[in-house]
Amino acid sequence: MNKQIYPLLIAQFLSAFGDNAILFTVIAIVMHTAQLASWYVPALQSVFLVSFVVIAPWAGGFADHYPKARILLVANLIKALGASLLLLNVEPLVAYCIVGLGAALYSPAKYGILPELAGHAFLMKANSWIEGSTIAAILLGMLVGAKVADYSTDWALVGSLVLFGISALATLALPAQPANTRPKGSQAKLFAQQIGLFFATPRSFFAILGGSLFWASAATLRVILVAWAPSVLLLKNTSEIAELTLFLAIGIIIGSVMVPGLIPLEHLRRARIPAYLMALAIVALGFTASLWPARGVLLLIGMLGGLFIVPINAALQEQGQQSIGSGSAVALQGFFQNLAMLLAVGGYTIAAAQQVSPVHALWGLGGLVLMAMFAVSAKLPANQ
Repeated sequence: MNKQIYPLLIAQFLSAFGDNAILFTVIAIVMHTAQLASWYVPALQSVFLVSFVVIAPWAGGFADHYPKARILLVANLIKALGASLLLLNVEPLVAYCIVGLGAALYSPAKYGILPELAGHAFLMKANSWIEGSTIAAILLGMLVGAKVADYSTDWALVGSLVLFGISALATLALPAQPANTRPKGSQAKLFAQQIGLFFATPRSFFAILGGSLFWASAATLRVILVAWAPSVLLLKNTSEIAELTLFLAIGIIIGSVMVPGLIPLEHLRRARIPAYLMALAIVALGFTASLWPARGVLLLIGMLGGLFIVPINAALQEQGQQSIGSGSAVALQGFFQNLAMLLAVGGYTIAAAQQVSPVHALWGLGGLVLMAMFAVSAKLPANQ
């Protein structure tokens, strides 16, 4: 493994830590402002996702045609700008949208630089490390950010600024590849052409839609848990519900660590098996009625999800490097993933408004994931 992976791991861990710490800090700011409506917190999460969708046609081009290490540096500075605006009491929706723009720029460069650092032989292992460290950063950022924000939102924002700053410094240790010539013409038109090119290849078609399906189901599951846990498990406070998400995240870390030995890139077809099992496990969660079985099923869902998403990411990066560019491929993936998350969560919101029970929602989600996975993997070719 190239030792230059380590600065990337440090930079990614600190940046993801800051992303999640700042999210819970913004939520704390909103909760301390009594006159804000109940839609405000979902709106915060939406502006973050919308940033990925809107900037996708340009983010991939930047990552492929400028040194990716410098893109990571600039993205961290943009995130720091958003945190600074929050410190200055700028409207949280605007400030957090800027944090989202930084994250949208960061993602294609982060994943796009992996094939350059790891190569084919270690690409799966590098992805498992990145995925595992990201989930760990999400957990710690969520817990530490919420704790510090309860004490002082200003200190929490200062801490996020420091994290983004150190992450930016860590990217200076990464090799800055020479810039490539940017294609002329409309980036939006080029992005549409890249979508057509990528969807024409069965492996990349599977990677794009499979990844979108995973993140859409994960986002919807997290929202359903907020309603399901109090009504079925009789959990009474937010911290107990957050623990359920913790088991899901730990499962993803375990699955990410296991995947290199189980699903090499040459056997991408194997990735559909944990996806099928994950869908069945979501259905099984709807049949659980006590705390420890629910924790066990969530851990299993996370493990199967980790086994599925890591090969998907690795295949996407390699396919992208061989065709439209790894950065553009990741930006395209981010576009579809975040669009899928917005649609899936929106669909559940409509269902909940129609008084659909959380148990039925879990069964419906599992069934939809299973059917969608069969459709997505139908054209997947034999092992390569």
